[in-house]
Amino acid sequence: MKSADRHRVIVERLRTSAQVAVVELAAATGASEMTIRRDLDLLAASGVLRRVHGGAVPATPSGVEPPFAARATSAAAAKRAIAAAAVELIRDGETVLLDSGTTTLEVARLLRERSLAVMPLSLHAVRELLDAPGVRLLLPGGEPRPGELALVGPLALASLRALRFDVAVLSPCALSTTGGLTAHDLADAEVKQQALAVSARTIALADGSKWDRTAMAHVCPADRPDVLVTDTTAPEDQRAELAARGVLVHVAQPAQENP
Repeated sequence: MKSADRHRVIVERLRTSAQVAVVELAAATGASEMTIRRDLDLLAASGVLRRVHGGAVPATPSGVEPPFAARATSAAAAKRAIAAAAVELIRDGETVLLDSGTTTLEVARLLRERSLAVMPLSLHAVRELLDAPGVRLLLPGGEPRPGELALVGPLALASLRALRFDVAVLSPCALSTTGGLTAHDLADAEVKQQALAVSARTIALADGSKWDRTAMAHVCPADRPDVLVTDTTAPEDQRAELAARGVLVHVAQPAQENP
């Protein structure tokens, strides 16, 4: 198993377990215990987890936003499939407001060859689009959040209020049919709300791990986005409920990972 695949296994197990053991991970991945220890040390250095005797524990408690590096390796295939489906809904020549987050970073990578005007709300996405030949890159003001590099604060809000966009691509931290779209950070939620207000239509992206969860800061009701792109792990009954409430729900099929 490749190192990236082992890292995904480790991150996914830490999402559902309070602690993982080196012996257990070695059995699950087919790697040696020494290799697993090196993997854990690398992920600990990136802030993904915290090393303990014999294994590792999550770096952050439940309900706290996991580090960007941890989320970047979690549900990676689903995020790529969701991003590909979302890009198909964007027409050449449109003005696009691109939210921060790991799934929208995948969208940015797929927009590089398109002919669009794009304002990314994170420096991660800005880096992806800096030399894109067909993209007219618009940069907002704002303060980058550490690690996330999401642009927030009064300057970011003022940049959004001065413009109008054809489409906003949003990536909430959590999604619930009752609690709506939510975010861990209050300033980030405010930017997302402003993005909704200045865009003609909204595409929300949420893989199955974000469903039936609620973060602290409310962004909007669950049926506020025009389109919701998710994957096959999202609860089928909740997908049907949102479709009945008028949301166009796209279900992306992740490609099979190579062994």
